[in-house]
Amino acid sequence: MSDFVLTATLRPTGKQAAKHVRRRGLVPGIFYTPGAEPIPIAVKPLALRPLVYTRETHLVQLRIEDTQASYACILKDVAFDPVTDAITHVDFYGISADRASEFEVPVQLVGTPVGVHEQGGLLEQLVHKLTVVCKPADLPEHIEVDVSGLRIGHSVHVGDLSLPGITFRHAPDVAIAAVIAKRVSEETPTEASLTEPELVAQKGKKAEE
Repeated sequence: MSDFVLTATLRPTGKQAAKHVRRRGLVPGIFYTPGAEPIPIAVKPLALRPLVYTRETHLVQLRIEDTQASYACILKDVAFDPVTDAITHVDFYGISADRASEFEVPVQLVGTPVGVHEQGGLLEQLVHKLTVVCKPADLPEHIEVDVSGLRIGHSVHVGDLSLPGITFRHAPDVAIAAVIAKRVSEETPTEASLTEPELVAQKGKKAEE
C-alpha cells in the first residue's frame, strides 16, 4: 500500500480559531499520537477529498509546512456540516511501523452467489467495514469477501476470513453477507386477475344483493 501525502499548516486552538480557519476556506483538524501533545492543523478541503470520499483505506504521510515535520498516520474521524454536508473537522491518528494499531477497513464483496443467479435470491451485505488490528505493513486497502458459493439461507462470517498479520475485532459468528429469498408480495385480487368462474360467482353475488 502506497502512502497518501497530505500537506497541512499549523493553526491556533479554540472554537473561535476553528471558525476563523473555516472562514479562510480551510478545514480545521488535529493530529494526535500516544505519548505526544496533539498538533492542531488546517487542511485544504480539496486535498481531503481522496481520503474522505473513497472505498479504500489509506496510510497518510502528513507534512506540516510550518515545521517541515512529517508524520505517518491514518484518517481517524471526519465531521460534516449537517446542512451542507461540507467537511468541518478531521482527526489524524499517528501510527508506527513497529506497532500494531486499530484500523477500519472497507469490505468488498466478490463474485455472484449461486443463490442469486440459480435460485433467484437476493444478496444482502450486512457489514461494510471491519475493525482490524495489525501493523501498517499488513494493512490492506480493502478486504475482499468471496460470496460466489452462497446459496439461499447461507451467509459468510468473520470467522471464515483469514488474513496474514491481521486480527479482527469482531466475534467469529458476525455475518458479513447473506443470500435471502425474495419476498412474495401479497396483492388484493382485482377483476382482471380473477379466473372466469370466480368472476361469474362475484357477479352473481352482486345480482342477488
